[in-house]
Amino acid sequence: MLFTRTRQMVFWLLLSCFACFAEARVVIEALPVNLTDFRIDYYIDDSQNLDYPEVRGKTFSETASSTSLGTNARVAWYRLSLENRASQTLDLNLHLPHAYHVQSIRFYEERDGTLVRSERLNLDQPADTGLMFRGSAIYQLTLPAASSTTLYVRSHAYSHQWFALNIYDLEHSRRALVGVSNDIALMVGMMLALVFYNLLLYFATSKIENIYYSCYLISGLVWIALSYGLVASLFDLYGQAVFMLNLSLITMPIFLLLFMMAIFETRQHYPLEHRCLQFVLVPLCGMFIWGLFDISAALKPASSVALVMMIVTLSVSISLLRKGNPLAKYFLLGHLLFVLFNTLAVLFYKGLIEPNYVASHGVGIGIVLEALMLAFIISHRIRILERIRASQDELKRQAATDPLTRLHNRRYFAATAEALLNQCRAQQQPVAMVMADIDHFKAVNDTWGHAAGDKVIEHIARILKTCSRNRDLPARFGGEEFVILLPDADLNQALQCAERIRSEVERSRFDIGTDAPLHVTLSLGVTQLDTAHDSIQSGLSRADEALYQAKHAGRNRVCFADTPSRTSD
Repeated sequence: MLFTRTRQMVFWLLLSCFACFAEARVVIEALPVNLTDFRIDYYIDDSQNLDYPEVRGKTFSETASSTSLGTNARVAWYRLSLENRASQTLDLNLHLPHAYHVQSIRFYEERDGTLVRSERLNLDQPADTGLMFRGSAIYQLTLPAASSTTLYVRSHAYSHQWFALNIYDLEHSRRALVGVSNDIALMVGMMLALVFYNLLLYFATSKIENIYYSCYLISGLVWIALSYGLVASLFDLYGQAVFMLNLSLITMPIFLLLFMMAIFETRQHYPLEHRCLQFVLVPLCGMFIWGLFDISAALKPASSVALVMMIVTLSVSISLLRKGNPLAKYFLLGHLLFVLFNTLAVLFYKGLIEPNYVASHGVGIGIVLEALMLAFIISHRIRILERIRASQDELKRQAATDPLTRLHNRRYFAATAEALLNQCRAQQQPVAMVMADIDHFKAVNDTWGHAAGDKVIEHIARILKTCSRNRDLPARFGGEEFVILLPDADLNQALQCAERIRSEVERSRFDIGTDAPLHVTLSLGVTQLDTAHDSIQSGLSRADEALYQAKHAGRNRVCFADTPSRTSD
């Protein structure tokens, strides 16, 4: 029994040792070769100083050909054993499609335990080796027939190990290199369009939230274009200088927090939520300053800070929703999508979940979805403000309008007439004024009732509008009395206008439900203002004197009072 147990233990120990030293092997039997999903081995070099001979004796672990080892694996070694079982020599290309975001890559090609070739790629000087093309590192490999080759790849990343290895024959290699990341280009294009749209909105509305949102979009599109290889693919830019653009990963949440403060007006209406947002904003600003000096170190806690930011912003948006803010529900929906996809991305970057498209592109997808929802929030807020403005304009209009006649009231006339007088004075234009009063209006009310009187007033108001020019200012001055200010009109023109009004009223007949229609007349007083000396009040006084003369001269007539300057002449 003891012997049996000992034998089992030895068996499992040998099996474990064999598993530790076994290499992930890719067998190629014939062309074509188009391999994007296979197993490789990896080893994390915590010292960041191991060289090829030292790494060969280390224990490697197995992973997928597309993997993420997190932020604690700045230097990682990958091992791949290729076995050519074909009867011919194979020329292959090994692609590292995410090479654009690392500091350096080293290739070591080993055959029969002997190093046959090595290459070093420094991303600050990619032209020295010719291994980089449109963001991908290309290592050309020749496999003799019926032979095995082991490849070691050392990847030195700036922040996190996001690694992928593909194996192609020459034809498939060309196809992969000429392919375009249409999804990333579409994301960037959408966000760029939103940037221009919001800048136009800012020039139209002068709302600071449009600036914050545009800066958020710019940060987001820069990070998407950088992290998913669009910058490398289009411009062949790599290295430390380009990696500094990852500061956009810090500025993006900064501008999102500023946008929240502005769009929700937290400083004025929600002091507790405002302090919570400030609580997250301060360390983010500190990280940004830190990143200016050491971007790699500043990005290391980025995932943890992002988690805190997501919790705080979600809590604030829920609080605003409970307090009845009309925009909070839309922000919460967009932010939940952002949090969901960014959580997947954080798990991917930390190496906690298997790589897949949604996880590896989670930040980009989350940014675009939230950006679209924030655009909707801005548009919705503009609609709310337009409704409020329209309501305020309507209230102002109602306050300045006589409800019965829809003419301007006395208060509006007093304010606007003075401005028109000053304008005519500056332009050296004449100004005239007409005052009108319904003859025997008290008798109309006493005999026929106030409903009939209101009908008469409404009809005369319509006549005043019809006989006035667009630039004139007619108003109901009170009771049955009306006034018209005529800019750029002299005394004769004003007399003609008054006569037209008087004649129209005289011809009018009012059907009040009796056999005989009601007939009324109008008395009018006219004067021209001396723009150099007169005020609206002095003009009203003289027009009233002329109206008084028309009443005492028998009514249903037009009289005028000349200006003092013309009388003295």
